[in-house]
Amino acid sequence: MDALRVIVTALYVLICIALIIVVIMQEGKSAGLGAISGMAETYWGKNKGRSIEGKLELATKILATLFIVISFVLNMNW
Repeated sequence: MDALRVIVTALYVLICIALIIVVIMQEGKSAGLGAISGMAETYWGKNKGRSIEGKLELATKILATLFIVISFVLNMNW
């Protein structure tokens, strides 16, 4: 049981580091005056899911979910 806890803790640390890196790589979400002039309807705004920014958002959601799940697992009494 102790070896499994060490492995889960190591995985937890790697997920924490990956989550920090992915969040830092993302651009700011401030729309500013671009929302008024319609810049959100450009090619990149419509195809955000296929862009690098869309992939970073997806990675953030997945890593955050794993972070929460592993946090609960590590707090269980083994």
